[in-house]
Amino acid sequence: MNLNLRNAIVHNVSGNTQEQLEDTIVDAIQNGEEKMLPGLGVLFEIIWQHSSEEDKKEMLATLESGLK
Repeated sequence: MNLNLRNAIVHNVSGNTQEQLEDTIVDAIQNGEEKMLPGLGVLFEIIWQHSSEEDKKEMLATLESGLK
């Protein structure tokens, strides 16, 4: 069986509203379960791919700040 995790995650959230997507993200973070990390990574990948250079710089600054 060939399972493409990235495609499965995208399929599971495709068509979700912003509120549903937020609930998914907040739930994954609050639960703190390791198994949720790949899903958050895929969602971040989508955000990154569809962000402007300015938005990417802002995300990187926020990440850098949060890691200090």
